[in-house]
Amino acid sequence: MIDETLLEYIVAKGIKLGASYAEARYHKHKGSYAVTKMDKIISVGKILSEGVAIRVLVKGSLGFSSTNNISKENLEHALERAISRAKALSYMYVEPMNFAGTKTVTRSYEVKEYKKFKDVPINEKIGFYKEVFSSLRNALSQAKLQSLLLEYFDDVEEKIIVTSEGSKVKSSIPRILIFYNFILHLPEKGTIQRMYELGASGGLELLDKWKVSDKIYSEAKVLEKVLLEGRSPPKGKVDVVLGSEIVGLMVHESAGHPSEADRILGREAAQAGESFIRKGMTGKRIGSEISTVIDDPTIPGSYGYYLYDDECVEARPKYLYKNGIINEHLHNRWTAKIFKTKSNGSARAMDYTSEPIIRMSNTYFKPGDYSFEELIEDIKLGVYIRNYMEWNIDDTRWSQRYVGLESYLIENGEIKGLVRNPAIEITTKGFYESVDAADKNLEFHAGTCGKGEPHQGIPVWFGGPNVRLRNIILGVAPY
Repeated sequence: MIDETLLEYIVAKGIKLGASYAEARYHKHKGSYAVTKMDKIISVGKILSEGVAIRVLVKGSLGFSSTNNISKENLEHALERAISRAKALSYMYVEPMNFAGTKTVTRSYEVKEYKKFKDVPINEKIGFYKEVFSSLRNALSQAKLQSLLLEYFDDVEEKIIVTSEGSKVKSSIPRILIFYNFILHLPEKGTIQRMYELGASGGLELLDKWKVSDKIYSEAKVLEKVLLEGRSPPKGKVDVVLGSEIVGLMVHESAGHPSEADRILGREAAQAGESFIRKGMTGKRIGSEISTVIDDPTIPGSYGYYLYDDECVEARPKYLYKNGIINEHLHNRWTAKIFKTKSNGSARAMDYTSEPIIRMSNTYFKPGDYSFEELIEDIKLGVYIRNYMEWNIDDTRWSQRYVGLESYLIENGEIKGLVRNPAIEITTKGFYESVDAADKNLEFHAGTCGKGEPHQGIPVWFGGPNVRLRNIILGVAPY
């Protein structure tokens, strides 16, 4: 851990050297990981990343530097590099860069580990992997298990952020992630694959809550039935009910990403894509009254949890689409200044080597008032797509395609049997306009969201309820 007074010294010196704004962020990750394949451990290790990131504004130009040597002398050198870079790049700015104002805060917060990572050896942390392997094989009656990959990660992220405006925010957030991927094969029926992530903030107590072996056992039983019994889905225009996993992915990709204000301004065009949203589109209708999408980093226990972003701005829920209207974008202090608004606390950096950029946290479709039974009761012919096998979306986040994994035929208001590989090709507006009902069930799913150049991966949740879409053109993917 670094001496906080050293960060304060560096920030004060940055102002003396001519910066109008200076920020120093101590950022540490410490954890462990393991990877298993079938019933064997193939990789195990520890994670340690620790250093300081420095940002300065000099005459309307932003400079960034970072170092893993946190001595006073080396931090001074890093500060000088940041200032030198800002001055060198100042000629490139069409307009000087400035930050929107924000409140000065002093805050410290943490997420509690009830069962601490450091108190348990790695072999005990991953001791469940053989049970998962056995459970998966025992679930199968006819299909063959071709592959099982299981990855375990734990990490404690610690930050101290000091700004020249007088803000100081300290945080400590432990996170755990389980990723699994298994493939089943049945002669003359082909293969089926399941990939999934479980992630949250907290300690090893989460493993007891998740019951990974039981979850994978249940999924394997169902997916073997999909191979054995899955029929071709009805084609043409039908009603479709989408499960929370696919709904969550869709809102992440078609509401969260296009609402990133840096992407709207074109900053991400050569890095992670563009946005169909343009400056001035707030207030425009994108969907039905049912379509509300929220990004909320303050959800306790969430994988994308934080209370203050990496610019010391207090986090809050953001209503990206509200009752079908484009309502607000995800902002940092720079984009907020351009859009003549306030930052809504959306700036995050992956580690000390990374600059804070606009990121999602926990993005979800707002639940409705229906039960699941009410969603399907008046559907004469349709499909319920519970989760997905594959997906893609274009650079502007407009045209998208999803192929279902565990999916069911709906006839006369009842679930009638499994269907295989139903495919939806739809535009963003087409999706949100077609939603006419959502149930009360809200579920979240973990992911690592990629963005930036150099690339940054940050923890997020995405989710929602089951939602009903009317008159959707349904296709089928080959298998």
